[in-house]
Amino acid sequence: MAVSVDLAKQLDKAYENLTVAEVLDAPVAALAGVSDGDGEKLAAAFGIKTVRDLGTNKYFKLAAALAAIGDNGK
Repeated sequence: MAVSVDLAKQLDKAYENLTVAEVLDAPVAALAGVSDGDGEKLAAAFGIKTVRDLGTNKYFKLAAALAAIGDNGK
């Protein structure tokens, strides 16, 4: 099944026309609302440098899973 997603509001303007693969390899500041300073802090604290690193980080994945479980109990 084909899926279409408009990421324009989720990405910084400079990254809106990239492929998903290119966005995954982009710095975390490619995400709307994430500054270069935020990216530096993520790199220092967790070694996160790219969007892919952020999405596959074990701590962030665990937090997302816990949040989903917790939301199901509402």
